[in-house]
Amino acid sequence: MAVALGWAVAALVLAEGAGALDNGLARTPPMGWLHWERFLCTTDCANTPHACVSEQLFMQMADLLAADGWKDVGYEYVCIDDCWMAPSRDGGDRLQPDPERFPHGIRQLADYVHSKGLKLGIYGDVGNKTCAGYPGSYGHYDLDAQTFADWGVDLLKFDGCYHGTLDLLAEGYKNMSLALNKTGRSIVYSCEWPFYMLPVQKPNYTEVKQYCNHWRNFADVFDAWISIKSILDWTASHQDSIVDVAGPGGWNDPDMLVIGNFGLSWDQQVTQMALWAIMAAPLFMSNDLRQINPQAKRLLQNKEVIAINQDPLGKQGYRITKDNNFELWERPLTGRAYAVAVVNRHEIGGPQLFTFATSILGNGLACNPACSIQQILPTSEDYGLHNWVSFLKVKVNPTGTVLLKAAVIEELPEEKLAPKSKKLSLDTL
Repeated sequence: MAVALGWAVAALVLAEGAGALDNGLARTPPMGWLHWERFLCTTDCANTPHACVSEQLFMQMADLLAADGWKDVGYEYVCIDDCWMAPSRDGGDRLQPDPERFPHGIRQLADYVHSKGLKLGIYGDVGNKTCAGYPGSYGHYDLDAQTFADWGVDLLKFDGCYHGTLDLLAEGYKNMSLALNKTGRSIVYSCEWPFYMLPVQKPNYTEVKQYCNHWRNFADVFDAWISIKSILDWTASHQDSIVDVAGPGGWNDPDMLVIGNFGLSWDQQVTQMALWAIMAAPLFMSNDLRQINPQAKRLLQNKEVIAINQDPLGKQGYRITKDNNFELWERPLTGRAYAVAVVNRHEIGGPQLFTFATSILGNGLACNPACSIQQILPTSEDYGLHNWVSFLKVKVNPTGTVLLKAAVIEELPEEKLAPKSKKLSLDTL
């Protein structure tokens, strides 16, 4: 894992043959804004100035993150993805930004972002070229890491295009982690190492977490329900391999939040926000904060959902049952609480009811002997007290999710418990 320690400590690590040390970063999943899904590799600033990958775009997003409440709820990284570079390295073999789109350089952009109380993320690639064909870091790991540190970068997203063999892929990710260590600067290290391994062999997630703060396992998200579904399906089908390794300092990354864009209905946006919180996912929005609608903004800034995502216990959630196109997910939280997501995977018809026993939650412990239940999404409601033999009946819109929080109560007189069957009503939005 990339660590904010001096070169002497990093040299000691290498001498002892150990993995990279814990950098103390990403104790909870990082939060911020990333340009890729919404703005892709738009480099024509003459004809598309408001969508162009340029210093202007990132300065505007930094302004909005600071002024519109985003920073206050935890979104602190302004992240540059692919296509920021010039087509070739400079005379000293260093990476350089495109001089027309970043005329003042990355150092000055970082200073501007930092002046807003925010942090700057940047993009690189383990191979010879980035995915869009710009210079990669192969053979330049130490130089590029020091360049990023000198510029004041706080996060590196390191892609895996053009990596060559799997041995070179692993070597590259490890070398960049150690190179970041040696700079002495605190830089969150975001990897795509498992994603590029998975078609050929199963990743060693314990090893990945030694070197990376968060890591991608699956394909890029795009602005469509089919993409969100595929990410959830992959995560659920592989949860036995990936859930336990996640925790403070290292997280599975299902990719960006596309809430506030064009492709998801309101219910589908609720589902993404709720499940990304359950999965302890890094929350990097990819949208246009200059024109986001108020409903999407309220969802993305929902403090109760963010508190679940940022829960310090650091346990990733998982799917506990799938029944007739309904899914039930849970996530253990601090204080013997649980976040519970009821997902309706039906794509036809209207709202439908799903009934489940509280005894299924937390291996029977979530409501034993009693619990209080709050609905957090799509609206906030209090559903009172329940016991471990209660049944909950939840109404959920097609492709939507109801997000609940159950907090255990150790002792409570029997007469204060809710009835054994309680209907949780959710109006169609």
